[in-house]
Amino acid sequence: MTKHVVITGANRGIGLNLCQQYLALGYAVTAVVRSPTAELKALGVNVISNIDVANSADIETLGNQLEGQKVDVLINNAGVFHNETLADIDFDTINQQIAINAVAPIRVTHALLNCLSVDAKVAMITSRMGSIADNGSGGYIGYRMSKAALNAASVSLAHELKGKQIAVGLFHPGFVQTQMVNFAGDISPEDAAGRLILRINELNITNTGGFWHSNGETLPW
Repeated sequence: MTKHVVITGANRGIGLNLCQQYLALGYAVTAVVRSPTAELKALGVNVISNIDVANSADIETLGNQLEGQKVDVLINNAGVFHNETLADIDFDTINQQIAINAVAPIRVTHALLNCLSVDAKVAMITSRMGSIADNGSGGYIGYRMSKAALNAASVSLAHELKGKQIAVGLFHPGFVQTQMVNFAGDISPEDAAGRLILRINELNITNTGGFWHSNGETLPW
């Protein structure tokens, strides 16, 4: 039976490449976006548009559109990135990052819970910048807060979903050459997506709740 993957933030970068590679692997792919790019449309995957993951009504719409469908892999990839320091603080962007990076993945997972099959996998695309132990430079206050909050919530989800045989993994893609970082990364979106798929394949109920770099390294909390 064909497996079904649902990917948020799928219109470009890592998300688009995840769609391409899962499609090549024979998966049925559902791409969740606010507005699809021409590149995404050209793939011919199922696209659910006009979904702002931070908007509760939009997520209710997403749940209704996928009602009754089995989801084997849910990848919460949508995110936003800003840099705030104490000397240059912006509480609006901090709140935006917490809403999109931390709360939205939980909102999406909750809305699609009845679609997640036994042995399903929930992949949270997080960041090593959410690691407290790994913070050696400061800055990026809102982004670090949002990813640390996502990590904490995802570990709770891993405990709560273990009884349903649903595994939850937290994955840092690497420093990826995407629009989010003005293409300043050291790994391509294509390579990052390929490595993430390998890590998601390795996710199971025995290692649920783990925090990994896409290269396979276990990251500190």
